[in-house]
Amino acid sequence: MTPAHDPTRPDSLTAAEATALLGVKTATLYAYVSRGLIRSEPGPAGTRERRYSAEDVHALLHRAATRRDPGAALQDAVQDAVGGALHWGAPVLDSALTRIADGTLTYRGQNAAELSTHLTVEEVAALLWTGQAGATPALPLRARLTLGAPARATQPVEALAYALTYAATHDLTALDTRPEAQVTQAARVLALLYAALERFEGVPAAPDLPLHARLARAWAVPHGADVLRRALVLLADHELNVSTFTARVAASGGAGLHHATLAALCALQGPQHGLAALDAFELLGHALRGDPREALRDATRRHGRLPGFGHRLYPDGDPRAHALLSALHAQFPEAPGVQGAATLAALTRAETGEQPNIDLALAALIHALGRPPADAVALFALARSVGWLAHALETVQTGQLIRPRARYVGL
Repeated sequence: MTPAHDPTRPDSLTAAEATALLGVKTATLYAYVSRGLIRSEPGPAGTRERRYSAEDVHALLHRAATRRDPGAALQDAVQDAVGGALHWGAPVLDSALTRIADGTLTYRGQNAAELSTHLTVEEVAALLWTGQAGATPALPLRARLTLGAPARATQPVEALAYALTYAATHDLTALDTRPEAQVTQAARVLALLYAALERFEGVPAAPDLPLHARLARAWAVPHGADVLRRALVLLADHELNVSTFTARVAASGGAGLHHATLAALCALQGPQHGLAALDAFELLGHALRGDPREALRDATRRHGRLPGFGHRLYPDGDPRAHALLSALHAQFPEAPGVQGAATLAALTRAETGEQPNIDLALAALIHALGRPPADAVALFALARSVGWLAHALETVQTGQLIRPRARYVGL
């Protein structure tokens, strides 16, 4: 619900007033202006002061409060039938998996950035799927799966989609709906994805290795195994993003875990979601080949925004990006991609106050490992599949059908 106009409020605010209301630094206020979130106009004649729209500041405050308290978004939607409720708002679903609050991402109450320093993909999967990080012996990630002869893929994400489509039909356990079989089936799906990537890369399957080590082996980057582990953990889940919500909707209709994961994989492939890392990779490459400032200007002109920077849920910086970029600086301090990302981050922070997001960190990682840009999307998909499966499992447990209604606005 957009706040009603209050005649007692001034129409415009000084920079000091606006930053005080928003609780941000002046650089962040300038970033909001550059992104079109707050209108700015010249101040009194004869001064260099700028004034800022009070209406925009209060609307931004309201949106921030709504994101901090999703229940408020649902209440507003029910009471006022707001047409934009689905845009970073309602519907709101109860979930015990992931929480994003106060600039922090947690999995079942545990800080994701801290978990990324020591947990494996398997342990995070166990935590999200069962609530117990030490339950990995119960997850049969070595399950034998028949990949058969699906069409030969030309991109890694395409290979994952082919494998899910084929296995959904030919895996004998795919339609097993018994509650006690669900976690085992999720483990089979996760193992399938890594096996599919190994097959795409033309290397024999290595089911005895941890998943991050399998990925490093498939990509021939053994020196990058630990930083890949960190990335896989940091990206394992992120609440109800586009692809995860898609997985929940599919699972709520009775789709099996293979098909729910496939639906999420399709939803991932949009420029405002999983493909955003490609734009960040392109920006990083442009900066390394020429003038970083020119690269930033060109990217903003073409995209209308800065790829790899800013996140609505993290106004003070994406903690996943901070954790991954810190790990990259520690392990690959001389890598051009890592140094280039640092240069872009410094320039952008000075000019707009924007902080790097996970897309820039992914681009820096893939560049540092010498892998092609498509692998950024593949890494994202492999990592997030853990969360997709967790949300699908949780949805199945509720037994509820996710079926919003439409408000007709036609003739």
